[in-house]
Amino acid sequence: MTARPVAPLRIAACGVVSPAGYGLDELGAALHGRRPVCTDPAEIPGDEPMPEPVRAVPGLRAADHLGRKGTRYLDRTNTLGLVASMQALKSMAASGVDAADGAEGADERADMGVVIGTSTGSVRSSSEFARDTFVEDRPYLVNPGLFPNTVMNSCAGQIAIWNALHGVNATFSGGQLSSLQAVRYARNALALEQADRLITGGVEELSPQTVWAWRQSGSLPAETPVGEGCAVFVLERAADADSAETGAGDPPVEVLACDLAYAPAPDRRPRLLDALTAGVERAVLRSGIAPDKVTLASLSAAAEGSGEHRIEERAIRRVLGRMPDTIRVKEVVGECYSASGAMQLAAAVAHWRR
Repeated sequence: MTARPVAPLRIAACGVVSPAGYGLDELGAALHGRRPVCTDPAEIPGDEPMPEPVRAVPGLRAADHLGRKGTRYLDRTNTLGLVASMQALKSMAASGVDAADGAEGADERADMGVVIGTSTGSVRSSSEFARDTFVEDRPYLVNPGLFPNTVMNSCAGQIAIWNALHGVNATFSGGQLSSLQAVRYARNALALEQADRLITGGVEELSPQTVWAWRQSGSLPAETPVGEGCAVFVLERAADADSAETGAGDPPVEVLACDLAYAPAPDRRPRLLDALTAGVERAVLRSGIAPDKVTLASLSAAAEGSGEHRIEERAIRRVLGRMPDTIRVKEVVGECYSASGAMQLAAAVAHWRR
């Protein structure tokens, strides 16, 4: 396989909201068994029953984290995205890269945009709004204030509005690859100088609708918890980056490559192994580093010992010639679907910080 190295991206800052809590340090502590995660379905608003196990973000009330103004109609997806993005921007401000307020801050953010990966936006908001059109009194007295939450790109739009970001604004809906598609798009947009910095990541909310869908479909092992969370990264071109921290006192972190692979459904497992091997190999080649320099793999399989888990490890061994150290963030945060890739990256950064 031939693939040219690509220009790396610098992670200027990151924000994480997960069942472990708020921030990279909390996620890192949970990965190493030093912090419990929230398993209480009562954290999810509403009275609908949910099958367990689940992993929920604790204490996620918009007014508590964002203030009361403008938060009345925010749903859980938007709240996750806003809290994580504000974490990242505050981290940048603390490192002196971006002023948080005033004209100087506005100038710094003039070319900053947002790229978010999501399943379909908020499944709960969409389904409940649609239900209201049937059960409310005619002429269908739905609450118009809730309609913006039903739009797939609502989260990316809210992040831009709340933080006065006027650059590229994009949303990707690609299942479990959504976060990686967002990073790949951000890489291309930055390389083409369509933006100077991009808040990039993935978001997935926990709701009765999504939990029941997973359980009824049988596509997730029964012992694997359904989770939620959001992880975003402020990405910039490494060549002209003026930041050198992902958090207070941290040296820089770079994304060297981001590649995707596709495996057709028929005769799934052999093709999945070949496709995954090709994707890992291409990513290593485009990163410009030797396979023996890879020391950590952040794995994505939902359950250890499953067929997908073994295929993933076999693909990595094929490319690297060995199995490096591994972390499995889904064991901590559960199945976060469209946010999975972003959570894997956040887990790698959190592990490295520790």
